[in-house]
Amino acid sequence: MDRRSFLCQAAAAGIPLAGASGPLIPAADAETSIGFDPSHTPLDRQPPESAQRIEKAAAAALSMQRRDWEQGILAQAMLEANRREQLILLTKSAIVQQTPDGRLGVVVSGGTTDPAMGGPAYAEAAGWTADPQIQRAVDRLLVWIRFKAPRSSDGVLYHVFEAPEIWSDGFNSAPPFLAAMGHYDEALTQIEGYRHRLWNPKKRLLAHIWDDGKHQFKDANFWGGGNGWAAAGLARVLRSLPQDRSQARELVAVFCRDIIDGCLQHQRPDGLFHDVVDQPATFVETNLAQMLAYSIYEGVRAAWLPAGYKAHADKMRTAARAKMDSSGFIQGACGAPDFDRPGVSTEAQAFCILMEAAGSKLEPAHPS
Repeated sequence: MDRRSFLCQAAAAGIPLAGASGPLIPAADAETSIGFDPSHTPLDRQPPESAQRIEKAAAAALSMQRRDWEQGILAQAMLEANRREQLILLTKSAIVQQTPDGRLGVVVSGGTTDPAMGGPAYAEAAGWTADPQIQRAVDRLLVWIRFKAPRSSDGVLYHVFEAPEIWSDGFNSAPPFLAAMGHYDEALTQIEGYRHRLWNPKKRLLAHIWDDGKHQFKDANFWGGGNGWAAAGLARVLRSLPQDRSQARELVAVFCRDIIDGCLQHQRPDGLFHDVVDQPATFVETNLAQMLAYSIYEGVRAAWLPAGYKAHADKMRTAARAKMDSSGFIQGACGAPDFDRPGVSTEAQAFCILMEAAGSKLEPAHPS
């Protein structure tokens, strides 16, 4: 599907690809107002192994130093694992590091949209606590994303301040936040802009970085982490898109499935993937398996993926579980701080939690 046909189909669905209007944060109960499904299995009702692994991964993650996107994806993981206390604490600590322009959790210079990764989770914390300070902080973050962050002439958000670059990581930043806040058309604009620049239809994979100024790829490699961020971000957007946006839901679901299928073509026999998914000379990496397992579990549960995909996710989950060490750290992930070698990272810890929480929803509840 090319850019024109994607836009035309979205328009035919009655979805304008321009800014939405409306209140910044819906005033209703947060558990229903931003699209998060509160019917997930509580921690004490999850299968024992999932609960134990979530506990260990969370403890390790909370010990780690974190940047804005790491704080955000960990907050999202705490939300989906029903760990409210930790989510509220992560939200309050992100507010301590809010910049004057509205970005949350910025401990170094940071990126333009990375703080949005935790936006839906921070908004849930605002609803749960009725804390006006948290509400104001989320409002300011949304104003930043919608009106202030640097972007292209067609409205696509740039990933960094120093250059007009669009990264595959961005699929999991602004689009889920915008969709969770009810700005569906703006979320779709971002998805289409990223897809148009980064998608390789023959490979069914996303390149990593496009330079909009030079009109060329800065990094044309099919980085596993970037494709995982995209699949997970699209799954989160689908959770928020209302049922009456059926054509838009179908477009996003097909795109997410294409990414998953493209990655599956390069899955190793052990269930893992290489860091650059189509380059076997790159190191074997853990987190893409967790990211895709999470996305598949979400898709199977919501019925936008066939049930047969669960077997692929289960294989990835088994492989990733073997990479948790005795302290709860996920080893062999694309490692912080430079993400150029195997190691550990907050995002790998978060996706362990997300994978286990999502997988447990498809398993029988453990009796208390």
